[in-house]
Amino acid sequence: MPSTASPRPAAFAAATVSALLLAGCASSGTAAPGTSAGGGEPQSGGTLRFGLGYDPTCLDPQQAGGNDSLNIGRQLVDSLTDQDPETGEIVPWLATSWEVSPDAKTFTFTLRDDATFADGTPVDAAAVQANLDGIAALGAQATLGSSYLDGYAQTVVVDPQTARVEFSEPSAQFLQATSTMTLGLFSVASTTLSVEDRCAGEFVGSGPFTLTDWQPAQSATLERRDGYAWPSSIAGHEGEAYLDSIEYSVVAEPSVRTGSLQSGQLDAFMNVLPTDEEPLKATGQTVSARTNPGISFALLPNTDRPVGGDEEVRLAISEAIDRQEVVDTVLTPSYKAATSPLSSSNPGYTDLGDLLTFDLDAAKARLDAEGWEPGDDGIRTKDGQRLQADVVYLTNFAASEQILQLVQQQLVKAGVDLQLRQVTMAEYPEVQKVGDYDFSWTNLTRADGDVLRTVYGSSGRNLARLAADDAVNTPLDAQAAEADADARLALLADAQTQLLDRALSIPVMEFSTVIATAPTAHDLRFEASSRLSFYDTWIEAP
Repeated sequence: MPSTASPRPAAFAAATVSALLLAGCASSGTAAPGTSAGGGEPQSGGTLRFGLGYDPTCLDPQQAGGNDSLNIGRQLVDSLTDQDPETGEIVPWLATSWEVSPDAKTFTFTLRDDATFADGTPVDAAAVQANLDGIAALGAQATLGSSYLDGYAQTVVVDPQTARVEFSEPSAQFLQATSTMTLGLFSVASTTLSVEDRCAGEFVGSGPFTLTDWQPAQSATLERRDGYAWPSSIAGHEGEAYLDSIEYSVVAEPSVRTGSLQSGQLDAFMNVLPTDEEPLKATGQTVSARTNPGISFALLPNTDRPVGGDEEVRLAISEAIDRQEVVDTVLTPSYKAATSPLSSSNPGYTDLGDLLTFDLDAAKARLDAEGWEPGDDGIRTKDGQRLQADVVYLTNFAASEQILQLVQQQLVKAGVDLQLRQVTMAEYPEVQKVGDYDFSWTNLTRADGDVLRTVYGSSGRNLARLAADDAVNTPLDAQAAEADADARLALLADAQTQLLDRALSIPVMEFSTVIATAPTAHDLRFEASSRLSFYDTWIEAP
């Protein structure tokens, strides 16, 4: 029997489970983080002034992969489905219902008949076809979408309100992918624009806001769309957005973001530093966090290199890391120590904390048994080679350097010399491509277990540079083709266990999106990927 979904959440809970959804993992809170006591009823009007920590560089959510870009894109484009951040269920949005074939190769969506793009053209099956064909044609230019459309064959326009999406191989992750802004829909005309024009925000979406101005590396301004009336089925209200407009400002310096909120120049900002959380709270601001689903921040070994390719050394490094000390020393209660390659908010997560226990004595004994002897400076050597490895990292999470410095200090106690090597965002893809690293400090946000295959699998990015016949590829590839939800969960659990049993992943901490809001800003909502939706957001009138 095919899997189906109906317009009402209560009616489709069971159907979505059989439609490949991996629910069953509670998220870490998605209620309106900006709500303060006594806020009263939502008010229409006003402008939300929101601070970004990084230049979005590209506003096209079909191309962009950074959180700052995607947070803007979410306000501009709607998706076929939505994902309930509390339960993981896939729920209606632009599609009122869907059917999934038993082999997970065919997805048939029935679209609502009243949604339009901001240029007045209909959100119909032809638009679905043009968008998915366009994303597939972008290839690697679609940073996230290229993996969401692995095996994409075509979209068939059955009739104006029915689109049938076909894959050449099973794609169990695709239904969840349709809930992301990455597969959000543009007008048909927008899909023919150049990638440069789309990055500049020239595209037309069907979302509750439209882009009216963008100053690269400085600001973006969005205005409420008149007549918007097709929010997600889990939105907090119906009709147009409450806000008149949203003004995004790029404020790169953390202390300036904090000071701007405290002085009333901003209403909210993201990328709150751990060291700023308590000072913000002390001045009456609200600090809220949600664990990002997806891959926990981890040391990913390059198994083609001597240290990364030595399983016993990898296991010793994992044993020598005190994850709780990292959270307690560098971070705050907004973050968690890793207990799996997947974060705890991710559908498909399995708690494997017992495989990530800190045990310095066990790490030393393991290295002793492998012939690594402590040198005069405490760093071990074997056959004349120092036990030294480098880790490449970005600073898109400001605390990464401090975390890695603490890990570096912890590993020295086991006799391992970890060298830190910061690279730029522009350099990082090439470093990964050529394998110029012993370890990479990596995470990836996505609310579906297939993110494991994307990062670790030989059919994905293969950041650990595994052989095609490596055993962990078996469950990773099998889950991507498994239509039964329970069976898929079991395969994902197997993959997570294998990754930790062999230390092909050395998770350290779960990343969280942390935002700060003024007392007058309400209902900034985390969606399932821990990015923000401003459709329900409102500002108290002065």
